[in-house]
Amino acid sequence: MAETTLTINGQAKNVLVDPQTPLLWVIREHLKLSGTKFGCGAGLCGACTVHLDGEAVRSCQVKISDVGEAKVTTIEGLSPDSSHPLQRAWIEFQVPQCGYCQSGQIMQAASLLTKNPKPTRNEIVAAMNGNICRCGTYGQIVSAIESASGRQE
Repeated sequence: MAETTLTINGQAKNVLVDPQTPLLWVIREHLKLSGTKFGCGAGLCGACTVHLDGEAVRSCQVKISDVGEAKVTTIEGLSPDSSHPLQRAWIEFQVPQCGYCQSGQIMQAASLLTKNPKPTRNEIVAAMNGNICRCGTYGQIVSAIESASGRQE
């Protein structure tokens, strides 16, 4: 066990964990932030997507010892009052069905829009590839991202 300090959602937090512990479990079990979901545990589904210094990563695949000084942002930190354009668009386009994958979807999309504020439909599809939605709301997801970017084709 080692004491680790990480910056998560703008706040410094100390945790006592094995350095090999995946960031996902630190977020969920130690910090009690339940918006980030466990999906597959292999980095293939995207349910656990968070940002490290603004870059979308699969938190199940990042060891806490590899976080270092990076700033971690979870869905809870994206917007304290759920007013982020993506969160509003998700509601407008009725994206959630079961809702399980949605925080990972939104975090992946937010990373895309930070890098590319006006992506084309093809760029959106490519960026979201690998984020799985068992309910199949892919059409609404793409439309919501287009709306949040101010671009609807």
